[in-house]
Amino acid sequence: MTELAGRTVLFTGAAGGLGADSALAFMREGARVVCVDIDEAKIAALEGRARDAGPGSLAVERLDLADTGGLARGLESVLAREGRFDVVINNAAIYPAKPFEEFSLDDYQRVQRVNVEAGVVCVRAAQPGMRERGWGRIVNIASVTFYGGWANLYPYVASKAALVGLTRAWAREFGAYGVTVNAIAPGAFPTDAEKIHPDPEGYTRFVLDHQALKRRGRPEDIAQALLFLCSDRSGFITGQTLNVDGGWVMQ
Repeated sequence: MTELAGRTVLFTGAAGGLGADSALAFMREGARVVCVDIDEAKIAALEGRARDAGPGSLAVERLDLADTGGLARGLESVLAREGRFDVVINNAAIYPAKPFEEFSLDDYQRVQRVNVEAGVVCVRAAQPGMRERGWGRIVNIASVTFYGGWANLYPYVASKAALVGLTRAWAREFGAYGVTVNAIAPGAFPTDAEKIHPDPEGYTRFVLDHQALKRRGRPEDIAQALLFLCSDRSGFITGQTLNVDGGWVMQ
């Protein structure tokens, strides 16, 4: 058992993409993971893998992040059952891709609702308890796209920029009562998001050309960064964006 044993982790999008391996990593550390997701196939796959994940446990909440009112009510019920959220990981995102002029304002607002506003709702649910206990960890999942270089993703890039801004604002405000807030900006990991690219092999070459490390990122790369930022080992780190991208962006 580790320092994360017994912690309750509210984790959006934990069933898919980079989320599943990270959720399992938290379970192996003894944490209880509350997965908020609605993709039934990915939920089933995560539940299957979770049976042998170790001393922690998994609870799945099928809450639609696009319905922020329903999400808030659902999390109120979950909190009443679980008692606390020690960690919040705002990971879920949608990423429609098309030229700027083809996006309607409704398209843009839906991306912000899922990628940003749902995260605000999750933090609103967890923050009072974190403040009362004097401990908490919040991690927002940003993106390498925030640093430029991608066309046809303006609502998504804007949403990731908003998460970086929230990270800094919350870190300043919540630090007074022992809560750290950081962001992770993953590089170009091979997930379902890459299916929007018409030339997968060409895209892989593009990624490796930009990275200092000449291999593709693996889910455990994100999992290890999350475990660190959610532990006491990172207790004096807040307001930061950690680029986990093989040396694509260097600051």
